[in-house]
Amino acid sequence: MIALPESGASAALALCAALVAVNLASLAVAALRIGRKGKPSAFPAGAPVSVVRPLRGLEAFSEETLLASFRLDYPAYELIFCVADAGDPILPLLERLRAAHPQIPSRLILGDERLGGNPKLNNCVRGWDDARHEWVILADSNVLMPADYIQQMQAAWRTDSGLVCSTPIGSRPGNFFAEVECAFLNTLQARWQYAGEALGLGFAQGKSMLWNKPFLEAQGGIRALNAEIAEDAAATKLVRAAGKRVHLVAAPFRQPLGRRNLAEVWSRQVRWARLRRVTFPLFFAPEIGIGALLPLMLAGLVAGTAEAALWLCGAGALWYGAEMALAARAGWHRSPRMLAAFLVRDALLPAIWASAWARTAIVWRGNTMDIRTRDAAPLETGPSAA
Repeated sequence: MIALPESGASAALALCAALVAVNLASLAVAALRIGRKGKPSAFPAGAPVSVVRPLRGLEAFSEETLLASFRLDYPAYELIFCVADAGDPILPLLERLRAAHPQIPSRLILGDERLGGNPKLNNCVRGWDDARHEWVILADSNVLMPADYIQQMQAAWRTDSGLVCSTPIGSRPGNFFAEVECAFLNTLQARWQYAGEALGLGFAQGKSMLWNKPFLEAQGGIRALNAEIAEDAAATKLVRAAGKRVHLVAAPFRQPLGRRNLAEVWSRQVRWARLRRVTFPLFFAPEIGIGALLPLMLAGLVAGTAEAALWLCGAGALWYGAEMALAARAGWHRSPRMLAAFLVRDALLPAIWASAWARTAIVWRGNTMDIRTRDAAPLETGPSAA
């Protein structure tokens, strides 16, 4: 225990209280926002839609997530699958599913266009160009689309929309570290994204993006998303510069996780943190306060007092109880191990935050990249970390 003067102890407890209050407020705002459809949609009823899915490699749930593409309950849509490498192991599965669903218009585009260091964007460009309809959804391969996926995206379109998107929600974790990933994705990252959108600070998320093709073409087209190393950061800035807003679907779509190990969770979170630090440094800097570790450490500085002991117990119970309540309210994964997953997540957050400031290299879909420049080129190739 560190002995602090009375003024220092009061300041530590005050900062602790402020951080807890801000996080509880964000949880409350997200709980109110998620599931609420809001204003009527401005999307033209029945408009045909092109769904572009970049693919790379086989994953645990590849067949399930790809099959969902062919089972969308929408009368007029086409599927465009983009695969950079003609030898990719995903191709036999994809061709089997296409042959089994001839009634769904679908095309395969082999080969990418090298715009810069973002392999997913490189893989999407030709699919975007080939899309026949004015409304285009760019959807990652690991998004599990419900039957009304297109309708849910459309329902969030407003007269001031420049983009509708969805953050991923971790589901079906196969082990403890996959639950840690759920703790990151769901009641932390999705919570802050929905709270931010409710306050008028909507950020794009690249997992699922609904674009009006003429709108994006007027802003420079899909190639304009190469202005940043992460296409969702470029999309956020492009939409705001055009005087439009980013809106989120009423309830985010699920991403089945399966098994994860600590190295995989660390790699993904560090990569995303470094991208946020480079593209939105002023918004990233306060992230040191979004986990429970900092306020609990502040209370721990004066843990010898009865007041601080009450803070430690009360703040922890309020914080994690509110996260569990949000997960229950939204219908997200919950288990007896989630409290431990929250604790591991919050123990990792300061190290992830520090690592984001210390280094500028990331590993993205097998490419090691320096993200200091806009067109960061791959430095070396290794196993995929997408």
